[in-house]
Amino acid sequence: MTSASSGSLSVAPATLPDWDLVRAWAAEEGWNPGLADARAFFAQDPGGFFLGRVDGEPVSAISVVNYDETYAFLGFYLVRPEFRGLGHGLATWRAALAHAGERSVGLDGVPAQQDNYRRSGFAPAYRTARYVGAVADPGTPVTGVVAASRVDPAALAAYDGACHHAGRPRFLSAWLATPGHHALVRVVDGRLTGYGVVRPAEDEARVGPLFADTPADAAALLDALAAAARDFGSERIAVDMPEANPAAARIALERGLEPTFETARMYTGPVRPVAPERVFGVTTLELG
Repeated sequence: MTSASSGSLSVAPATLPDWDLVRAWAAEEGWNPGLADARAFFAQDPGGFFLGRVDGEPVSAISVVNYDETYAFLGFYLVRPEFRGLGHGLATWRAALAHAGERSVGLDGVPAQQDNYRRSGFAPAYRTARYVGAVADPGTPVTGVVAASRVDPAALAAYDGACHHAGRPRFLSAWLATPGHHALVRVVDGRLTGYGVVRPAEDEARVGPLFADTPADAAALLDALAAAARDFGSERIAVDMPEANPAAARIALERGLEPTFETARMYTGPVRPVAPERVFGVTTLELG
């Protein structure tokens, strides 16, 4: 597709190697992307990633990842600073959004862009805040938390599906197996009561998702994930917590994490309900 504003922007599907460049752009924006996230992103929908080029030079990016026949998620909406204000962002947006078809689309929008998203048909649902800091070492191992590899993958996928607007087995399988990603589960009386993942990022280690039955389960997982982050050299973590679950913020504040920036979860239409009381941390702001 071509931008009417310049006549020289072309938008085409991106490859996995292309996304190394986009991850670097996201780092420059302060998004703190995970170092090895892209493989899992592409496992879910390899056709859902787009790059805009002007005379062959990459200048814009966006992802619109389809999860099932009803739900998609938009992220990585970026234009290089020196190419902003020329219509390239809107042209990239329109070219990529067509990939979602008739699906309801979600996104996490920063405050400066939320009015633009409203004009494009997105309605706000709730706010999400990123909490950042160092979690103190409790000095003793957290009980009831084990490696995710020790539970039935089907049970873990079912638990994840209850906390997300669509099943995502391809993504989840890749997310759990990505080198550097540490996946832990909480088991109480032989029953799965939560899980979480922590992975290295540009700055603080990123936690996501953090799904749990109760605040106690979430707190145990967060402590264990922070310990795992220390094991790979990161004293600080960052976790994106939805305002729709106020217990999440309490757990973060009790551990000395501080809110930094916020986004708004927005949708173009109805989405499958989840159990909001189980969602203590979203998987990523980039992919929902």
